[in-house]
Amino acid sequence: MHTSSLRKTLACSTFGLLLATTHCIAASPADQQIEATVKDAVTPVMQQQNIAGMAVAVTYKGQAHYFNFGAASRETGKAVTENTLFEIGSVSKTFTATLAAYAEASGKLSLSTKSSQILPTLRGSAFDNISVLQLGTYTAGGLPLQFPENSDSPDKMLGYFQQWKPTYAAGSHRQYSNPSLGLFGYLAAQSMGAPFDQVMQQTLLPKLGLSHTWLQVPQAEMPLYAQGYNKEDKPVRVGPGALDSEAYGVKTSAVDMLRYVEANMRPTQLDAPLQQAIATTHTGYYSVGNMTQGLGWELYHYPITLDQLMAGNSTEMAMQAHEVRWLNPPQRQSQNTLFNKTGSTGGFGAYVVFVPSIDAGVVILANKNFPIADRIKIAHSIMSVLAP
Repeated sequence: MHTSSLRKTLACSTFGLLLATTHCIAASPADQQIEATVKDAVTPVMQQQNIAGMAVAVTYKGQAHYFNFGAASRETGKAVTENTLFEIGSVSKTFTATLAAYAEASGKLSLSTKSSQILPTLRGSAFDNISVLQLGTYTAGGLPLQFPENSDSPDKMLGYFQQWKPTYAAGSHRQYSNPSLGLFGYLAAQSMGAPFDQVMQQTLLPKLGLSHTWLQVPQAEMPLYAQGYNKEDKPVRVGPGALDSEAYGVKTSAVDMLRYVEANMRPTQLDAPLQQAIATTHTGYYSVGNMTQGLGWELYHYPITLDQLMAGNSTEMAMQAHEVRWLNPPQRQSQNTLFNKTGSTGGFGAYVVFVPSIDAGVVILANKNFPIADRIKIAHSIMSVLAP
């Protein structure tokens, strides 16, 4: 990834206290148009939603642009930079999916294996008939969005799965679910013979070249960890829960997220198993409306209208069950595909989108869980400038 050495701060972008710093490449009319578009899209949303800080990163034709707004912490006044760590919520699921696909590419896991064959504790339960792939694509049969409160801890979650009863036949309905994707990641780590946090932090993230991405932020990195704010603007950070690392636990920076996007768009410099893993996560398994479900990523034919993208990321899509149309065989996606994923925790909101055919991607990280529709509108505005 090439990043221009030209660094401009407030002389590059000034619009009051809202913008703390901006790092951008502003040497050409096209670059200036990107900068202006980001400012115009972000400024009103931050004001309307009372967002303390936001990092927006854009990659276009191999060049990185960083736009940093506001404060990482209202209490300290420390400004957001491209190295500020944000919670990315369910965007973490794309990392979990890549790890599982890497386990498969390394010969340690088959996505078609029934879940209880990997985890004997689940034998005699519904998971005798639910495959690893069905967990990874939210089609286990109606696992809920969240664990019930009395099961949301590492010592109780296996008991929950042992007694859980499906609402639908496995493979018939999509029901977006942290327990489903979380168990998917847990089984992947089991197949690799080590705890999930260990194989993620010591194997996958280094192979992706991500040196400032964490499940548990080390003490030395804590000064970079943004303070999140909830809907009442109270300080909050994500707490522990069942399968939290697997489903929503990643903390990362705009720099590392943009590097991750570029690895997804141009994986040829990675080792062969990781290239294969990324191709697996980019495979379409079934469709619901205009959305095709990959592993972690949600896929659309590009170009796509804003309304179609909003529908695919709607509350209805996340909260309700939908019958699925499986693709037989699964479809490796073309370059002309839009990949995206949203993510939220109690105090943070994230959105990632990229289109390999135009060599462009956008990362949005904020220390407030602001509406997904606003995130998509910001990204769509930027992508429309990159590929009118």
